This record gives sequence, structure tokens and C-alpha cells, in this order.
Amino acid sequence: MSFAERHWYRVSAVSLLLFPLSLVFRAAVALRRALYRARILTTERVGVPVIVVGNLTAGGTGKTPLVLGLVGELRRRGRSPGIVSRGYGAAGSAPRAVRPGDDPAVAGDEPVLLAERSGAPVWIGADRPAAARALLAAHPACDVIVCDDGLQHYRLGRDFEIAVQDERGFGNGFLMPAGPLREPRGRRVDARVVNSDSAQAADAFRMRLVPGGLYRVVDGAAVSVAALAGKRLHAVAAIGDPGRFFRTLEAIGLHPTRHPFPDHHRYAPAELDFADCDYVLMTEKDAVKCRRFGRSDLIALRVDAALEPALADLIIDRIHGRAPA
Repeated sequence: MSFAERHWYRVSAVSLLLFPLSLVFRAAVALRRALYRARILTTERVGVPVIVVGNLTAGGTGKTPLVLGLVGELRRRGRSPGIVSRGYGAAGSAPRAVRPGDDPAVAGDEPVLLAERSGAPVWIGADRPAAARALLAAHPACDVIVCDDGLQHYRLGRDFEIAVQDERGFGNGFLMPAGPLREPRGRRVDARVVNSDSAQAADAFRMRLVPGGLYRVVDGAAVSVAALAGKRLHAVAAIGDPGRFFRTLEAIGLHPTRHPFPDHHRYAPAELDFADCDYVLMTEKDAVKCRRFGRSDLIALRVDAALEPALADLIIDRIHGRAPA
């Protein structure tokens, strides 16, 4: 069990001990927002509408599948989207393009996955406005930017904000480090998306992650669930909520031994050498990091975001025919 599971998603002695520090963090967050509102710190516009997908809590809630889903919906509605990301774990901070097959140790695991799945141009950089401008210079047909994780990166001007949450909600309700919140839970956004098969929330759009098939990591060849029946299976997951991945595997009839890892973990080959094991199952984000191992026993599960069409309709209505507002 991780620190977050032990202390961020319930009230514990440790979270209470850290609560005074969370008040300091809250004050710093409020001051920073006030400086942007007063235009002492400046927001930069990049010339096309910007949609920011982020969350109010630390850790993964399903932002990457949502970005992929939104890019597909925007393209179906006649737009030409591009994707900008910080590139967590990437080497260097200067703006750069990310292409299918790039090394995740250089470009980051999520940007490589976005480049391979989206078909859209993907650029990363610590300076998100600079990354967006570089993308637009390289792809002048791009008419909308989707920013993967950047809700708290106020310097990039935006036209639509989406906050994603999952069934874990806001945990104990405390700000970091006593709880998982990056900003107060009442922080206003244009849309909230709840990533859950069952949880319902008022005034929020629902997203479900739908299994899209298994494939062999080394070459992308399709693998059926039936082919894994009776095999000795282990599963790894280095995402914000590994349990979500393991539950998805069980929902399609696979019951592996579970091995959760920290989010964005960079695997060493020996970490996947499990005793009594025929196949190791993993997420797509893990798969882009493990292809270089050249192992035929690694199997990834593709997932797709099933979105309410009303979300894309709302975004298109907001940005249609408008300059960045």
C-alpha cells in the first residue's frame, strides 16, 4: 500500500500531522492565483483556442485517455487538434516534438503514447506556451490545442478547462501534503469529468474506460483473452491508480497476480521476471517503456475513453468561431 493510499484517502494521524503544512500550501496557491488575476504574473495566448485537461488531485485519474478521446471527437467535428504536454520524466525542458516510437526516457511515457495513439502532432516542454507556439509553427493547420495536464499552469492562456476525477474523489479533502488536492476542491472549471463505471456526480460528465483489446508489446500483434485462458498470469501497473487497471483485467475474465508500481515507474527487465509466469500483462503506458526489452511474454491492454457526446458539443460551442477569450 502506497503512502497516498494510507494517508491521502482517509484521515490518519500522519495526515493530521501534515495539515498545518497544507494550510501553508493553500495560502501559496491562493497567492499565485491572485497574482495572475491582478496581472502581476502574465498569461500568454498562443493564437488558437486551448483546452486544458487536468485534475485537482495529485496522481492519475484518466487524463491521457480523455485527451485521446477529445482529440478524436474534435477531429470528427472538423477541427485539426494538436497536443501539448509537460512531458513528465522527459530529458530536458526545451520544446520538442514527440513522434511514434520515440524513447520514453527522452520524451516521457505519456507523450509517446499520445503520439502513437492520437495521430495528432504532440509537443512537450516545461514552458507550455513555448511548446504550443513551436507546435503551431511546425503545423500551421492546427486550429486547437489540447493540453494534457496543465490545470495549474496558469501562464498558458486557455479557453476551456476540464478537471478529471475518479471514484476516489478528493480523498480526505486536504491539500498537499496532508491530502491529494493540488487546489481547493471548490476551484471552478468549465467541466468536470468523472472517470468511473458506477460513480455518479451532479454537474459532471461521465467517462468510462472501455477495453479495446490485448496486444503483444514487442510487435503489436493482437492477442485474444481465450489465448490466455489457463495461463499463469501476472500484471503490473505504474499508473496513478493501479487497482483500476487490475479491476479492468478481471472484468474481461483475466485474474493475474497483481504487482502495483509507482506512477511513471521505469521498469528494469528483472522486475518483470516473475516465478511461475507465462505472461505479464500491463497498461499501454507501461508498454511504451517495455518494448525495448524485446520480450514476447509481455501483453498490453488497450483502453478507449467512452465520452458523453455533450462534452465535445459544449467545447465546440465554446470555441467555435471565436478567438481565444
